[in-house]
Amino acid sequence: MNKLNVLMCGTGEYTTGWTGSGASKSDKKIGVVGLTLFDLRRLGKVDKLGMVGVNGSKFPAIREHLEQNIGGVYKDMDLSFDEFPKGGQINAEAYREAIDGMSAGDAVIVFTPDPTHYPICMYAIERGIHVLVTKPAVKLLSHHNELIAAAKKHNVVCFVEHHKRFDPAYSDAKAKAANLGEFNFFNAWMSQPKSQLETFRAWAGKDSDISYYLSSHHIDICCWILQGKAVPTRVVASAATGIATSEPYNCVPETEDTITLMVDWQSTTSPTHKGVGVYTASWTAPLKSGVHSAQHWYYMAEKGEVTVDQAHRGYDVTVDDTGKAWYNPFYMKYSPSESGHFDGQRGYGYVSIEKFIDAARSVNAGLTKPEDYDVNGLPTIANTVLTTAILNAGRMSLDEKRPVGIRKEGDKWILE
Repeated sequence: MNKLNVLMCGTGEYTTGWTGSGASKSDKKIGVVGLTLFDLRRLGKVDKLGMVGVNGSKFPAIREHLEQNIGGVYKDMDLSFDEFPKGGQINAEAYREAIDGMSAGDAVIVFTPDPTHYPICMYAIERGIHVLVTKPAVKLLSHHNELIAAAKKHNVVCFVEHHKRFDPAYSDAKAKAANLGEFNFFNAWMSQPKSQLETFRAWAGKDSDISYYLSSHHIDICCWILQGKAVPTRVVASAATGIATSEPYNCVPETEDTITLMVDWQSTTSPTHKGVGVYTASWTAPLKSGVHSAQHWYYMAEKGEVTVDQAHRGYDVTVDDTGKAWYNPFYMKYSPSESGHFDGQRGYGYVSIEKFIDAARSVNAGLTKPEDYDVNGLPTIANTVLTTAILNAGRMSLDEKRPVGIRKEGDKWILE
């Protein structure tokens, strides 16, 4: 199979680990997307790389950050990439120039603010380019349906970067849940510390909300577990406010602190079996709780239950100055190998991206078809439509202060 040329859309924390004021203070200090692609190039799967943002003047600092924290740490890392916009310019549509310079069969990986996902993805798909987009794929169910149709029309791979499907605890829990009979109850909690409001102040509450940003993880896991077994029918949302909009964060007035979605589920095989899912997300958690992302969920069915705590994995470190912290090397392992090379190929953050790269290369080689990936549990754009339906319905419920229905009309899911 030929090597894949890849464009990274977005230059922020998840791509590079650089936030504008230096290295991120989260668990992604050197990023995920860039580091993974640099390593996949070392391993012969990726060829030319590009990176596109809005403000081209950031690139000298980003390159210095990458050279120091990746090139200076791991052996044999080629950190070269084409940058857009060039010459330090500011251009919110620089992605068009970058994509116009690509060829059908190349790929883009989109980690940009939520409202930009749809136009960037559609622009790439219409030009025969494979797409991996961060969660939430889009904010509107109608846009999700359009991306499904476009990917099918142009015969490209389109995945959503729901990396928690590749977390070994989550994937094993899904397999265990499959043997527990009819679904009854799901409860999920995910939070990040208030310091994230400083990182996300530019868009928090304006371009998106904490439910789209964090609950998208566990809603997708629930949809994945229940695929072919139950469907969501009704969503009611509620929110807590007051912290994000106060000192020192001063987010826009419409910013919620914590959002809960309560979702009714209907069994597809038993008219008498109905379930309930409760999905809560917050970005106003304490600053020194010892974890960056508190994340746990509980699943109950007619024959048993599953409980997963992915914040505390039996691995903690205590330091005099900062206290105890729990670490997650199963996501991204940043310590080098014995030979000095990057050694995180088994991390589920890495695997999620590599699965997409492998699928795109396989389709380019004629070994598989894009639709083949819809039937094996991977987070394709078609397989993740109900995640977007629930998130979109939750936003509508908050804005319109009413329950929102979800149903299938023909071959499309709609809200009512």
